[in-house]
Amino acid sequence: MGWRGASRYYSDGYREGFALECQALRRVREEMGLTNVIVMIPFCRTLEEADKVLEVMAAAGLRRGENGLKVYVMAEIPANILLAQDFAERFDGFSIGSNDLTQLTLGVDRDSEALAHVFDENDPAVTDLIRILLPRVQTLGRPVGLCGQRPSDDPAYAAFLVRVGIDLISVAPDSFAAVKQHVAVAEESRYGEDRMVPVGIRPAQADQPSAA
Repeated sequence: MGWRGASRYYSDGYREGFALECQALRRVREEMGLTNVIVMIPFCRTLEEADKVLEVMAAAGLRRGENGLKVYVMAEIPANILLAQDFAERFDGFSIGSNDLTQLTLGVDRDSEALAHVFDENDPAVTDLIRILLPRVQTLGRPVGLCGQRPSDDPAYAAFLVRVGIDLISVAPDSFAAVKQHVAVAEESRYGEDRMVPVGIRPAQADQPSAA
């Protein structure tokens, strides 16, 4: 876990580094004209951290809502789901980090060989958190995506995400075709051939929210 994500961005120990990141984002949006770039804040543990990061960003010229700037938050900590509506007041969308969410929900180090048999993104505790998150924030107009390897490897998991109404799945470029097929099968099963609201699938390196 350690010192990463949101906690670094408002800390004196990384304030200058984050200022450079904000400067780079401003250049991308204001000078290069790529105003569709979305900022994403990873590992945001508390509402107070969210407020502090947004305050630092605003001071650096990146104020949420100005010039169409959207700020998303990673949903990879159970607190993000338990306080989802409060986080939704502060952010424009969510991206589920399924690996960290599994690790922190089950208390399993994902790099531990001794506990590899316990680490399972399809564990009911993890999938229930995803089921809880989506309606809580989608009713507030906040889209939810998922970033993780499981949809690439497991068609059943991709089908689960379609059933619960995920808006977007981010995958590695070499998995794009396979996941697209998995999702197409799941959508046809759920909606029929005239499905109107398909899940968006994008390679992880293309047109994705940028982690600050």
